[in-house]
Amino acid sequence: MTAAPSRVPKGYKKALDIGRPPNIRALFPNSRALLVSGKVVDRAMLAKGRAVALAANGRSIFVIRGALRAAQRANAALIIEIAKSEGGAGAYCAINFWNIARIVDACCNEMGITVPVAVHADHYGIKGDADVAAAKTEIPSLFDAGITSVAIDASHLPDDRNLLASIELNPFVPRWAGLETEVGEIKGKEGLSTPEEALFLIQGLNAHGIFPDWIALNNGTTHGIEASDSGIQVELTRRIHAVVAKYKVSGAQHGTSGNSSERLRQIVAQTRTTKANVATALQMISWGLEVNDYGNAILDADGRFIKVPDQGVTEAMWAEMAAYAQARNLKGGDYKKLNLPFENKLLGLPRDVRERMSRRVEEFAYAMIVDVFNARDTAPLAIETILAAGSHNPGPKARRIEKTADWTPERIKQRAAALNADKGPQGDFED
Repeated sequence: MTAAPSRVPKGYKKALDIGRPPNIRALFPNSRALLVSGKVVDRAMLAKGRAVALAANGRSIFVIRGALRAAQRANAALIIEIAKSEGGAGAYCAINFWNIARIVDACCNEMGITVPVAVHADHYGIKGDADVAAAKTEIPSLFDAGITSVAIDASHLPDDRNLLASIELNPFVPRWAGLETEVGEIKGKEGLSTPEEALFLIQGLNAHGIFPDWIALNNGTTHGIEASDSGIQVELTRRIHAVVAKYKVSGAQHGTSGNSSERLRQIVAQTRTTKANVATALQMISWGLEVNDYGNAILDADGRFIKVPDQGVTEAMWAEMAAYAQARNLKGGDYKKLNLPFENKLLGLPRDVRERMSRRVEEFAYAMIVDVFNARDTAPLAIETILAAGSHNPGPKARRIEKTADWTPERIKQRAAALNADKGPQGDFED
C-alpha cells in the first residue's frame, strides 16, 4: 500500500524522546511513531478550541491505515480505539486490546505517520462485581500491551455502583493515561443521561482525586446503524457539559453514525466535546458499501446493504460475506460479526483492492476531521502540549474541589437514592 508523505514537524524529535508513555517506550524502543496519552490529544483540541478528535474504531487494519493517513493529511492529532465488545476477551474483531498498539505503531512507522496518536480502550464495560474483580487483572494487561487511554464504563450499573466501581478500579489506571468515564448507557432516546447524574458522577470522582479527561453520555444516539433521525440532543449535551464545567472534564461523543454532519458540527460548536467515536461508518466504507454523506449505510427496498461496484472488497468477496451473514441470520448492525472470520481473507485480497479499501476510509475520515470536527492542524498543538509539560504526562486539568468525607460509600448510596433517573429498557446495547 502507498505510504503517506512524511513530514517531520517542529519539535517532533524532542516530543518523540519525552512524549511517549513508559509502556510505549518499553514495547517499541526503536519506533519513530509518536504514540501518546489520550490526555495529550484532549489538550490539543482544547488548545485549538471547538475542535474534536476523530476516535476511529480500528475494527480492521484497513480502517486503521485509512484513519492514520487521513490524520497525516490533515495534520491532526488522532485516537485509534477498540471497544471491549469489539476487541476484548469475547472479541468479534481480529484487532483487539492486546494487539492494537502494535498494529498502530507498525503502520505509523511503515507509512511515515508523524502526527500524535493515542491508543484507546473504549467502553471497558463493568456490569457487576465479577467484572470489577476481573478488571483488576485485565486493565493492567491492556497497558502492558500498549494502550494509552481507557474508558471505564460502568454506566450499565445504577448510579451509585457506577461511581463506586470507577473509584475502585482507578488505582489500576496509570496516572499519565487518558481516562474516560460514562453516565447513562448508550441506548438512543431511551434512558437519557441527566445533568444531575453527570454531576453526581464527576463530583464523586473529584472527591477521590480522580479527574477524568472525558465524560460520555447517552445524549440520544445508538451504536451501529441508526434508522432514526432523532440522533444527538445537542441542547441536552450542552446543559450537561455546562453543569460539570468547573471540573474541567471534556465530552466524548459516542454513536456518531446516523447523525448528520450538521448535527455533529453543532456538537463541536456548542459543547465541550473533544472526542468523537466513529465506528460502524468506517467499517461499512472499507467494505465498499453505499453510505450517505455522514457514513450511515444505505439499505435497499429489501433491507439489504448496497455494494458499490469496484469499491472496497471485491464483488466475489462481498457475495461470500453476504452469504455468510444470511446463513447466520445476521442483519443490519450485526454485520459487525463478519470482521473476525473475514479479516484474514481480506488481507489476502489483491494489493489494489486492499489499497482502495483503506483509501475509501481515508477520504471519509479526512472530511470528518477537517470539515466536521475542526481538528485540522491540531498535531502541532499536541506536540506543544508535550514540550510544555516536558513529559508524556500533561497532568490533570482539574483539582480536588469536593471533600472525600462527603463521598463515602454510605453517602454515595444516599445521594444516588435521591437522583431522579430513567435508565431506559434492559437489553444489549453494546456496539
